[in-house]
Amino acid sequence: MVHTLGVAVVGFGWMGRVHTQAYARLPHHFPQLSVRPELVAVADEVPGRAEEAAGLYGFATATRDWREVAADPRVQAVSITAPNFLHREIGVAMAEAGKHIWIEKPVGLTADDARAVADAAAKAGVQGTVGFNYRNAPAVETARELIASGEIGTVTHVRIRLFSDYAAHPDGALTWRYERGRGGSGVLGDLASHGVDLARFLLGEIVSLTADTAVFVPERARPTGATAGHSRASGGELGPVENEDYVNCLLRFASGARGVLEACRVSVGEQNTYGFEVHGTKGAVFWDFRRMGELAVSRGTTYQDQPVSTVYVGPGHGEYAAFQPGAATCMGYDDLKVIEAYRFLRSVTEGTAIGTTLSDAVAAAVALDAMSRSAGQGTWVDLT
Repeated sequence: MVHTLGVAVVGFGWMGRVHTQAYARLPHHFPQLSVRPELVAVADEVPGRAEEAAGLYGFATATRDWREVAADPRVQAVSITAPNFLHREIGVAMAEAGKHIWIEKPVGLTADDARAVADAAAKAGVQGTVGFNYRNAPAVETARELIASGEIGTVTHVRIRLFSDYAAHPDGALTWRYERGRGGSGVLGDLASHGVDLARFLLGEIVSLTADTAVFVPERARPTGATAGHSRASGGELGPVENEDYVNCLLRFASGARGVLEACRVSVGEQNTYGFEVHGTKGAVFWDFRRMGELAVSRGTTYQDQPVSTVYVGPGHGEYAAFQPGAATCMGYDDLKVIEAYRFLRSVTEGTAIGTTLSDAVAAAVALDAMSRSAGQGTWVDLT
């Protein structure tokens, strides 16, 4: 029997739209799901934005105050897609109000913030899913299975890269993203958090790391009005960029494997260049987000000059079959969020965590804090 679940979205920028559209698509891709999301409420403090969202997507209620969502008995689950500095306050309040939460990474500005949300959810007995969407790619899940099965032998080292140009333009507005107090650790929270999650998903726990960071665009113009996404602002008063544009990090895993994680938000010529290369004693796997449905695999017994073949994901790999009937038809970024929404609602209905959890957010945040500390001290930092 199918029943409805009242859902709300708090923060209706680009990511709020992505979550809303994921809810709307669930019945089409996962008709077997025993629950259907009902769009009850949307909240955004920017005047008119929530009302626009209600008109476009059919939310029953629009408000500028997220506290009204927390108090609304019709709402049983909430997407928290507001800016990073609001994650802790909103996440804790929603959990304490008995709402299940689907929250975007990095779940606050620090590990303490992520722990506060995780603790509140555990105490209230509600489910918490986190927006580490890249692990949902069927090729990434297949890579994890290959690694775990020993197909490439014992993993020796991994390289994870997350390069983007979203902040490369010197006229990019000085929004909350570039402030330490509201945007946290900059590219560490924005992109390196995904890298840490991929590293843990593929190879297990990180035990120590050392990092270096830099700010390459030290000043930006302040915006004169509300912004969304990565807006431009020229001619305004200049202010300092307070958090990191770039990080590189050496990782040591509990397994003994080594890793390199590099992320940058000002990489001219790089548009969402995300991916990894995992090397083992008998082979390797390679994945590029921009070729999301492909997994390059080297396996065998020749070692030197061993060829690499391309595996095109299809039905039988992760949740691919919910989107396409045959291999090699491309999936997109939004599809990964539909998978995330599916696993979130399964977690709610089944009462057990499926997919990413708030514990994953805490682990990633611990690593990000360690990166910041390492860059400041110039030393290795132990995570255990």
